[in-house]
Amino acid sequence: MRLSTLLTLPAALLPLIYAKEQHSYTEHLHLKPLPDNSLYAGFTFTSTTPYTAYASNHFRYFPRSLAQILQYTHTAELHLRFALGRWDEESWGSRPRRGSREGGNGVELWAWMDADAEEGWSDLVNSLSGLFCASLNFVDSGKTTRPVLSFEPEGTLEELQETRNGTGELRLLHGMLPHEVVCTENLTPFLKLLPCKGKAGISSLLDGHKLFDANWQTMAVDVRPICSTGGDCILEIQQTVDMVLDIERSMRPRESPIPRPLPIKDITCDETKGYNGHDTCYPEGPGGEMGWSLSSVFGRPIRGSCALGGGEEEEGFDITLKVPSERTVEVISETAIPQSTSSGSRAYRLPKDANFDLDLPHQALESSSSGAFALEQPPLYASRQLTGHGAERGGMHTLLRNPHPYAQRIVYLESLPWFLRPYMHTLELSGAGGKMEKMFYTPLLDRQRGTHLELLIEIQPRSTVEITYDFEKAILRYTEYPPDANRGFDIPAAVIRVLPNNATQDQGQGRDYYLRTTSLLLPLPTPDFSMPYNVIILTSTVIALGFGSIFNLLVRSFVLVEEVPVGALAGVVWRLKDGVARVRGMLKGGGVGKEDDGGGVVKKGEVVVGGEVRKVNGGGGGGGKKDT
Repeated sequence: MRLSTLLTLPAALLPLIYAKEQHSYTEHLHLKPLPDNSLYAGFTFTSTTPYTAYASNHFRYFPRSLAQILQYTHTAELHLRFALGRWDEESWGSRPRRGSREGGNGVELWAWMDADAEEGWSDLVNSLSGLFCASLNFVDSGKTTRPVLSFEPEGTLEELQETRNGTGELRLLHGMLPHEVVCTENLTPFLKLLPCKGKAGISSLLDGHKLFDANWQTMAVDVRPICSTGGDCILEIQQTVDMVLDIERSMRPRESPIPRPLPIKDITCDETKGYNGHDTCYPEGPGGEMGWSLSSVFGRPIRGSCALGGGEEEEGFDITLKVPSERTVEVISETAIPQSTSSGSRAYRLPKDANFDLDLPHQALESSSSGAFALEQPPLYASRQLTGHGAERGGMHTLLRNPHPYAQRIVYLESLPWFLRPYMHTLELSGAGGKMEKMFYTPLLDRQRGTHLELLIEIQPRSTVEITYDFEKAILRYTEYPPDANRGFDIPAAVIRVLPNNATQDQGQGRDYYLRTTSLLLPLPTPDFSMPYNVIILTSTVIALGFGSIFNLLVRSFVLVEEVPVGALAGVVWRLKDGVARVRGMLKGGGVGKEDDGGGVVKKGEVVVGGEVRKVNGGGGGGGKKDT
């Protein structure tokens, strides 16, 4: 090797060493008990890599499989959601992370891509479909929209374009699949993107049986660029899992998940009831906070730490438990655990090579009646439902309620399939406290593009607004119906973005708040698929009978039995039968009762002469007149 080459090696390795220092990975678990024996668990996994290392295909914690897809499709920022269930704002309060890491039921995807986005979008959804074992390849042009006001980039895209010397305009594309069923097949690829692959750290708690048995759960993958003022950019991927578990149901053993009634002697009866007796019992509630632990709720303890270095989480702790200060919490671990206690929360740091568990025994709190669960009120309540009857027309009704003493400005987005044809002249915003400021509308094209409706609305304090319009149901071709056609067709959830204002900024809530309505089930005119089946079967039967008979007449040749040639085997059998017949005739004796040479039996009144069978008149001898 030349000396000049050896001297240039350290200089070439300097960018990689500098990039290695900027690689980081952190994870955090947030636990918060909710009313009605529910538990919120929020998992956060964050990995970063320098953009120079990303451009040169040098990865340490950033998943290479996803990075290559982003490079091939020229995607600058990506947001992917898998959601199941409904967040109960009336019981659980405001949404976690201000709704920025949740999506509508099914799968939701939006991304900022280069100017030539149509081909790149198709490659992106097909690649992500294979990576996450989802049906994202069905997000075609008919399910894709281009929102204008609903989404803002979380990363510094303009600075990234200057760093890359890019001149093309980035475009936003958005797609939803409300009928996608999220299951373990999506969780497994999600965990494989993590450095510890779910084998250590807080990701070891993620089990498909527990996650998909939750009352509400969502998985999110967010990739964004972050550039500093000096021009240095990093690429950040944040994977989050949020769920609300029913503590009582989650602690049931997997081998016997069906609850069984307790014996009467083990039940504490409420004797204050008037109908209480020796043979009747009204069970008394346990009272206080229900006892639970990480191993009983998630089925296993945390298997050590996945601290890979390079990043520091908030206060350097991995787990945050938000409970009242008088709540008893026991830490179960083989080593000493660094922890911090403050008013209303506890923080813990995971050990490196030991299991970690938290145990909260059953306890009656004095502050339970005065609001141990301090729930934050959401900025907006929303609900959406279908109206009307019949198979031809219907209506959409959305109810928006502002519970706060200040006005709210929201962006309302609907992405409707092409077979739901809204009448825009019937669009009406009713209610004394609502005002429509802007509207963006893209009409549908049959089987090519759906409807895009985006509204900018101002809702007055403590008021309710209703959005209504009528629509027509299209008639599909029989090949366009799914196998479960009578179930109905899923309508994607509406996306609502609550814009920040002066009142929310004064309260320290200067970020946008997102919420989704529930998806809807639209019944369409459905033909009787049994009638075509019956017609096909009857027609096939008639054709088979007619064609089979005519074909036999045309192809078969009819001959006499005597004309059929005798095979070699048949000749041998005939000779054997003839020999047996001759022997039997000789044994019986006489002409009567003998068998002819051809193997036929000679009946009474017949005689064999010269190998021929002849009839004789009368009953005896050969003296009678013979019949020639």
